[in-house]
Amino acid sequence: MRALILCLSLFIAALPVLAVQPDEVLEDPALEARARDISRVLRCPVCQGETIDESNAPISRDLRLYLRERLVAGDSDDEVVAAVTDRFGEFVLFEPPARGANWVLYLAGPVTLMLALFAGLRFIRSRNRAEASAEALSAEEKARLDRIMRD
Repeated sequence: MRALILCLSLFIAALPVLAVQPDEVLEDPALEARARDISRVLRCPVCQGETIDESNAPISRDLRLYLRERLVAGDSDDEVVAAVTDRFGEFVLFEPPARGANWVLYLAGPVTLMLALFAGLRFIRSRNRAEASAEALSAEEKARLDRIMRD
């Protein structure tokens, strides 16, 4: 049973390796390295959680071929990324630039963390105040409370 789980785990871990097909690979190792670097920063429009380098979706294959064509044509890395971004929007970038509406993406995490810390501190303080007010009962109030609890 352990051997089966190990084999399945290794197979699943190796799936992203199968994404780039042998017919996509460029003959020039420098251009291929540039293509792989670029394809690691572009998100698959279909899969959303994978880069086009990892995805087996047909659109990712088309994007990999497109960026390799652009590299062979002499475009720089920035020009290739800009061409893909112009076509699909900033959604395809795993790290969109921090400008305009993208600030919401960059600030949402820290703001949420600060709100959660603030809410947690308020909860703890209110709980401490409630315990302190319960301890501040007068002798009459304690006696009355004891009578109520007995009944």
